[in-house]
Amino acid sequence: MATSYKELLHDITTFILDVDGVLTDGKLLISESGELLRTMNARDGYAMKTALNNGYNVCIITGGNNEGVKARLVGLGIQNVFLNASDKMIQLHEYVAKNHLKPENIVFMGDDMPDVPAIEFAGLGCCPQDAIPEVKAVSQYISHKKGGDACVRDIIEQVMKVQGKWNVPDGKIVKST
Repeated sequence: MATSYKELLHDITTFILDVDGVLTDGKLLISESGELLRTMNARDGYAMKTALNNGYNVCIITGGNNEGVKARLVGLGIQNVFLNASDKMIQLHEYVAKNHLKPENIVFMGDDMPDVPAIEFAGLGCCPQDAIPEVKAVSQYISHKKGGDACVRDIIEQVMKVQGKWNVPDGKIVKST
């Protein structure tokens, strides 16, 4: 019998994420000067910061090369932001070795073809609801949220709730099974 993705949440210590199509909706607004602008969901930011504050690793590996995106993520406390990753497996293997991680400790969320090898490598490969079919086919979890619409919050919150680490405003820990 296949393992439910929920059973995999107990071993997760690390969230590795793509940017375009995951932390953003994948759309680009191009300014007159040629600058590429994106929007990110504040709920994803809150979840990533909460994960960091609770001892989880958060790493970004993206093919994009936008310093504004990097500044936003570093501002949240994410120290490992890899831009311009044409082959995401290079940075993924370096990060895993440096941090002594096992695949079963990793969530990787991506949405497009360059993410497929990393999704297959991770202990829990997942994607937003609007990922391409090839990514959905290899993902163990498909969020009910679209890219840029708090899909990252969805998976981080699930992991933290299963592990008893998700705090709610009244200070109680919410734990789910």
